[in-house]
Amino acid sequence: MPKILIAECKQEVSTFNPQLSRYDDFAVHHGEDLLRYHRRVHNEIGGALSVFDPIEDVEIVPTYSAAFITSGGTLATEAWERISQEFLDSIRAAPPVDAVYFCMHGAMASEQELDPEGYLLAETRKILGEQIPIVLSLDLHGILSERMIEHSDAIVAYHTYPHVDFYETGQRAARLLLRIESGEVKPVMVKTTIPALVRGDELITSSGRFGESIRIAQQVEEDPVGLSAGMFIGNPFTDVPSLQTYSFAVTDNDPEFAKRESLRIADRFWENHAHMRIPLLSLDAMADIACSHSEGTIALIDAADATSSGASGDSNAILRKLIESGYTGRTLVPIVDADAVAQAFSAGVSATISTTIGGSLDPERFQPLEMTLTVRSLSDGHFHSESFGERWFAGPTAVLESDNFTLVVSSRAVSLYDRSFFYAHGQNPKTFDAVVVKSPHCQHHMYAAWCTEMVNVDAPGSASANLPYLGHTRCPRPIFPLDADVTFTRQTKTFQRQR
Repeated sequence: MPKILIAECKQEVSTFNPQLSRYDDFAVHHGEDLLRYHRRVHNEIGGALSVFDPIEDVEIVPTYSAAFITSGGTLATEAWERISQEFLDSIRAAPPVDAVYFCMHGAMASEQELDPEGYLLAETRKILGEQIPIVLSLDLHGILSERMIEHSDAIVAYHTYPHVDFYETGQRAARLLLRIESGEVKPVMVKTTIPALVRGDELITSSGRFGESIRIAQQVEEDPVGLSAGMFIGNPFTDVPSLQTYSFAVTDNDPEFAKRESLRIADRFWENHAHMRIPLLSLDAMADIACSHSEGTIALIDAADATSSGASGDSNAILRKLIESGYTGRTLVPIVDADAVAQAFSAGVSATISTTIGGSLDPERFQPLEMTLTVRSLSDGHFHSESFGERWFAGPTAVLESDNFTLVVSSRAVSLYDRSFFYAHGQNPKTFDAVVVKSPHCQHHMYAAWCTEMVNVDAPGSASANLPYLGHTRCPRPIFPLDADVTFTRQTKTFQRQR
């Protein structure tokens, strides 16, 4: 009976966010609780369990899961030390196993350790030895460091953006792990490094040019020799030494095929890379468009403050500009401001408060905005995501209203890549003239399918798509679009573990 160990450590950070992430920014599960949780949600481990559970002679050994409640700033040293110790202690405490499935993100960074996933994999090898196969699943916004690939037998990555294949990625990883553990296949991995950081609509895999590279990767996986393939475009806001774009291919003991296909994926990407920037409109231009907009709902996309990309969530830049411009349309705005929420709770529903909004977490970018608001509702901030049914926690939350502006104000950052934060607090974006969307891309039906206009705003923030604005200091240079005349050298690196 093969015993398969499962563990998870996931976080995506913006190193440009001045607020450090803490231990309580993670949902932590141990042992059987890990299984109970993940069998209820449509994520990677849930997908892997859907493969393992029906097989009678497979025994699951659940150990440890630390998954970010939402993305945030660099992980504080004390939080990283606690999480890494708990993770590795759970591996040490586990009974002997035959194979390992690790679920990670790939864009994690702590104050001292800039490759946490690679560190955990390397330390796991010291505990379990070199013979135990490890398959690692990652977000395509992960950063594929040398240690990550050296200490795993195979990697599997999402194929979709916006991400809708968490569950399927876990299934692909589980099936591949079973084939490796049984000796059916002997994986060889090849990666190609591409000097680019990209953002924009062309990354939408169903319609953008980036999808061309992903479809080549899917062709590789359909080949009898192909085991896994894809791309890591990295999280441009996680400024670490390995931050670049990578293509990869994993084959059954066929390094030449893996090299050829990794290069083919990379070549197609480089042909398209210059298009993978998004035109951004200034705050003034955004206000002009909003004030002249007359039909339906206009989405004002503030990706620079996208909490799912690691931003702080306390930007009031669009709100301030709309007020200054005299905009009169009913507007829905999400924002993080714990002090304003506390004041609302003290005053109670229907009370009027005078407070400042925004600028509480990233004061160098955002100045607090003085407002008088009516408290419309209060909540504890617990709800389930619209997309995958996961438990999300925004902390105590208040719905505040001032004239035509409705603010849903949370005490802590929460993911905003769907509408669940609004819905959970009684707000339907479709009933507003304008809605501030703090996510670079949501699934099409969330906003784009029904909003009459989508405006990408060049607002300040630690997840700005205006990448030269951020000030990278650690990633390799030269790199597109931070530098001019960047060239792509077609070089690959091959990895194969000897078992």
